[in-house]
Amino acid sequence: MRRYGPAVLLALVGASILRVSLFSDLYLRYVQAGLRPYLVVSGAALVLLGVAVAVVTSRADEEHGDGDGDGHDDGHAGHGHGPGGPRVAWFLTLPALALLLFPPPALGSYSAEREAAQRAARGVGTFPALPSGNPVDLTLGDFGSRAVYDSGRSLQGRTVRLTGFVTRGGDGTWYVTRLLVSCCAADATTAKAEVRGAQAPPVDTWVTVTGMWHPEGGLGSDAAWPPVVDARSVRQVPQPDSPYEKR
Repeated sequence: MRRYGPAVLLALVGASILRVSLFSDLYLRYVQAGLRPYLVVSGAALVLLGVAVAVVTSRADEEHGDGDGDGHDDGHAGHGHGPGGPRVAWFLTLPALALLLFPPPALGSYSAEREAAQRAARGVGTFPALPSGNPVDLTLGDFGSRAVYDSGRSLQGRTVRLTGFVTRGGDGTWYVTRLLVSCCAADATTAKAEVRGAQAPPVDTWVTVTGMWHPEGGLGSDAAWPPVVDARSVRQVPQPDSPYEKR
């Protein structure tokens, strides 16, 4: 049976990819929505390749017979080697099976807190005008950029609504946080805003914070980061299907 190990691994990995991309929206935990077709094609290709390997192996067994034909085992204490490789290699199916049954969650506070404090300078300048009406829904990335770099102060006097998960600082402060990705979760960076005037929900709780920007520090300065919002309300919400913002 160990001859079929490679086929089983290919099929399990392919099925895992199809489960998160074709049969659910779980792939949004790891990559941008535009990559879904590539995941589906890759998953299907791996499953078909696994089936092809199994068929070729089965035909080879039929032509040459199973085993050595001399009544002797080809290994020792379950760790023998042969055309199918060592039996212990079957343990490689465990992570593939775990990926199929228990897809990893989206990145959260742990990943956000581990990001390096250094941020690329974007330069001070003017930003497009915000839509009319209050509150205005903003991504945390847009809110942070406007708060730190917008010389036109487009946030001044406006009520904003921000959605993200809760993270905490070492000094008792708390933040509404979102991870920004360009391609996939591996390149995630952090956007966050310090929330004042409201009690902090548990870490990793998803919330919508409605409030007003509280200016601090000069434009483009370290003191202006992270931006601050004076909260009027904090409402717990479900995690969105797409937990990341596009960078």
